[in-house]
Amino acid sequence: MSSQAAPPKAPMEHGAVTPERIMQFAWGYAPPLIIEAAVRNGVFDALEDRPKTAAEVSAATGASERGLTMIMNALIGLELLLRNDEGRYSLTPESAAFLVSSKPSFLGGFYRHISSHLIPGWLHLEEVVRSGKPALRVDDKSDGAGFFEQMVADIFPMSFGPAKIAAEALEVTSVAAGMGGRPYRVLDIGAGSGAWGIAFAQASPHVAITAVDWDNVLQITQKIAAKFGLGDRLSCIPGNLRTVEFGTGYQAATIGHILHSEGAERSRQLLERVFAALAPGGSVVIGEFLVNPDRRGPLSGLIFGVNMLVNTTDGDTWSFEEIADWLRACGYVNARTVDCHSHSPLILADKPK
Repeated sequence: MSSQAAPPKAPMEHGAVTPERIMQFAWGYAPPLIIEAAVRNGVFDALEDRPKTAAEVSAATGASERGLTMIMNALIGLELLLRNDEGRYSLTPESAAFLVSSKPSFLGGFYRHISSHLIPGWLHLEEVVRSGKPALRVDDKSDGAGFFEQMVADIFPMSFGPAKIAAEALEVTSVAAGMGGRPYRVLDIGAGSGAWGIAFAQASPHVAITAVDWDNVLQITQKIAAKFGLGDRLSCIPGNLRTVEFGTGYQAATIGHILHSEGAERSRQLLERVFAALAPGGSVVIGEFLVNPDRRGPLSGLIFGVNMLVNTTDGDTWSFEEIADWLRACGYVNARTVDCHSHSPLILADKPK
């Protein structure tokens, strides 16, 4: 089930509106929890090598045959599994690509946090709407440092693919090779798992990464960079990205899924500070959940806006046009989008030479 999928259309019976679509929404919490249960119980991993019966999956995972049968049948309805006439379940191309833990494109790690980290805050949505105050403040170190420390490693694949596309779009390999031995410096704002900086560093041995995040999160960043053999090319600036000094002279800066938690005013301030940190001709790369200018879609961006209501004081989602206006006001030129085969395109812009 794609996050970009439109809501089911209201069915008609003899010209009358039926309640079917409303009732489907009543069970909207079920698909992510079913996928989480399947990920945690190793269902997709068990089916990677060959189709299996529920009994065989039970033997491979240790989970109950009854429980597995129930969720695997539901996964067929979600188009994430198939079952043949012999009762053997198999992966679909989508689940094979993104829900098998041995694949570098694995997104199932995100689902491990649905019940423990994401849903609890949403259970307070009624009060959040009434008061205007978040249930949790992931934009503040008191709540956010622990929240992201537990999550960033699992969401690495969500950013790594787009980050590699960003490095290609900026031609990092050739530009870094032509810098006469000087390092191609990348400022990774809110580095988290380090996916953005690591992707740039893989593009060229001349890339040096400076990661900015809370100190406990940077410990995760360093571990992941070391696993990629890039620990010696990573330096860290611990602290609040709103106040720490970034330094200057960077050829690129990445702001991967940070603006939505900052709110409009602080996002503009961050873009100004990044502009000052870039070398002339340097570029900023922004990853976000974008919405259309009229805020009628896409649904994933609109829902994520509500997620920011639940989890931040000022966060929201914005359109490319809004962010491009902020960039121009800060002095950036050539604001543009780059397709990254994800929920939203990347936004790139340059500091004039």
